[in-house]
Amino acid sequence: MVIDRAGLAEFLRRRRESLQPEDVGLPRGSRRRTGGLRREEVASLCHMSADYYARLERERGPHPSVQMITSIAQGLGLCLDERDHLLRLSGHNPPARGAAGEHVSPGLLRILDCLDDSPAEIVTELGETLRQSPLGIALTGDRTRHTGPARSIGYRWFTDPTTRQLYDPDDHTLLTRTFAAGLRHVAALRGPGSRAAQLADLLLGQSDEFREAWNAHEVGVRPVAVKRLVHPEVGALELTCQSLLDPDQSHRLLVFAAVPGSESDEKLQQLSVIAARTCD
Repeated sequence: MVIDRAGLAEFLRRRRESLQPEDVGLPRGSRRRTGGLRREEVASLCHMSADYYARLERERGPHPSVQMITSIAQGLGLCLDERDHLLRLSGHNPPARGAAGEHVSPGLLRILDCLDDSPAEIVTELGETLRQSPLGIALTGDRTRHTGPARSIGYRWFTDPTTRQLYDPDDHTLLTRTFAAGLRHVAALRGPGSRAAQLADLLLGQSDEFREAWNAHEVGVRPVAVKRLVHPEVGALELTCQSLLDPDQSHRLLVFAAVPGSESDEKLQQLSVIAARTCD
């Protein structure tokens, strides 16, 4: 496919002009004259230089890669149809939609942005964390920093002993069964050659514990309703977890909460102070 520079530039300008600072969590300021977002604001949201973005809107510059266009789509809060259109304008074929996608829907992101006072994260069906609230990072650490197979918490559970330190030791056996059964379900759902099947093959060659759990052929193993965590600064917490599913991408928004007035609730308030200090 050939890049449509004029169409790409026009689409980017129109989309940028349709957004207000408050739509993307930016302060408006008292001297703003621009009708929509400024180019430098969009560039910051998309993790690229303002010069690079400006050249795209001026029908100049290099041919943007799929990764760059994907970053722009996420920064502008595009839906999947808009993202795919942007990719086609850029001369790329959109990826097949479904479980492997990492484009978080604008609706799910908006909900996450409203959860500053709650630990929350958006994860794929393989347990890869795509986004976290500030309090979520304070609770579990930055889970988006992992790369390769280690992005999956199920993979880390069997290959990185430090992963287990956050969880009550009495729950480790059940969590082992849960992660193995969950991966078996996704691998069967997505089929041979899927990322889930590849992850299972990796673990079968690296972990005796996983191999034993895998060979038990369990499916449908559910974790307990109350998550018992052991935080290095505030100690033990008991939290419930509610989830919201985005069926288009098989992403889940996980939100953790404590019983109001409980000891765990007080510890979450302590963590909110830690989160605020980290963001400063």
